[in-house]
Amino acid sequence: MYEKFQVHLQHQLNEIESAGLFKNERILVSAQGPEIRTSAGQEVLNFCANNYLGFSNNPRLIAAAKAALDSHGYGMSSVRFICGTTNLHKELEKSIADFFGTEDTILYAAAFDANGGVFEPLLTDEDAIISDTLNHASIIDGVRLCKAQRFRYSNADMEDLEDQLQQAAPCRYRLIVTDGVFSMDGNVPPLDKIKALADKYDAMIMVDESHSAGVIGKTGRGTTEQFNLRGQIEIITGTLGKAFGGAIGGFTTGKKEIIGMLRQRSRPYLFSNSIPPAVAAAGIEAFKIMTSSTELLDKLHENRSYFVEQMTRIGYKIKPTQSGICAVMLGDAKLSQEVASRLLNEGIYVIGFYFPVVPKGEARIRVQLSAAHTHDQLKKVVAAFEKVGHDLQIL
Repeated sequence: MYEKFQVHLQHQLNEIESAGLFKNERILVSAQGPEIRTSAGQEVLNFCANNYLGFSNNPRLIAAAKAALDSHGYGMSSVRFICGTTNLHKELEKSIADFFGTEDTILYAAAFDANGGVFEPLLTDEDAIISDTLNHASIIDGVRLCKAQRFRYSNADMEDLEDQLQQAAPCRYRLIVTDGVFSMDGNVPPLDKIKALADKYDAMIMVDESHSAGVIGKTGRGTTEQFNLRGQIEIITGTLGKAFGGAIGGFTTGKKEIIGMLRQRSRPYLFSNSIPPAVAAAGIEAFKIMTSSTELLDKLHENRSYFVEQMTRIGYKIKPTQSGICAVMLGDAKLSQEVASRLLNEGIYVIGFYFPVVPKGEARIRVQLSAAHTHDQLKKVVAAFEKVGHDLQIL
């Protein structure tokens, strides 16, 4: 049987490659940071990591992780309810709840697991999930695992959301689900308007803050802070894999009864190992840094504003953004690959995104800014985009 299946897979892979959609992995041989080294020996500037605050190689986080290795060992070899819970896990959960102004938190191996495990324990076929069309794949997969009725509204379109809420009115419980920052565009949904509609139609709200936590809001506490809704949103999911250290681990934080039910019935929590103690310790340190100062957050937004201003000046189209994500729109999938390849030759590490990650005809280079980027590095990336844009007659 496999010989037939092998031919089938080879044919599909060849089609993907012929269409210019094949994804190749570039190998790094250095720590994550604004400057990295590839296995090919290239020293390049990195503009495609989710390292928004520069925490991926932060000395304080590294020191905290090393200390935890000495005190708590390498791994837990257990799920949480058996013998996989340490004081570090509980301290991190409290740090997250305090940061977001919520009642309780539950940790997962990844944010994908947090979103995959949140819906099924809470909702049944009597209920409704109303989801933004651009929500992350992990939310989409989590919804598929749940028997609740599904409704979708156009990205950040409040008129469409209201229409879907009206259609979902006969359902017992209604949950609106949105990203805090949409990962491919960088835009922030109008959470205040979503909350008004939720109140009007008696619905709850879930926000995935993976790309917005540490980035959005006056002190980086996400969209609930930006829209003055701290403590008023029932469910928040997020990750330790982006602004808060870039390692691994996800979380759900919110109302205590919701978190309590997830501890009892959320399958990714019940059947996955605890995150390593070193990761928990580094996470605790990340929240301490974020709570004590907005210096890194302010630097990130300065860098983004400069980049958008300069790229727009030379003729590129960038989608409106309030985050560390800047979508440089190119349209064609093969062109996005070519631009990324030429930029690598100029010492700039970025990746082209195209269908099915983004809609057909909306291929782009997703540039991600970090507080760790210097002004000189920003000038270099803009100059490289300008050179490649003229070479390929984009500008």
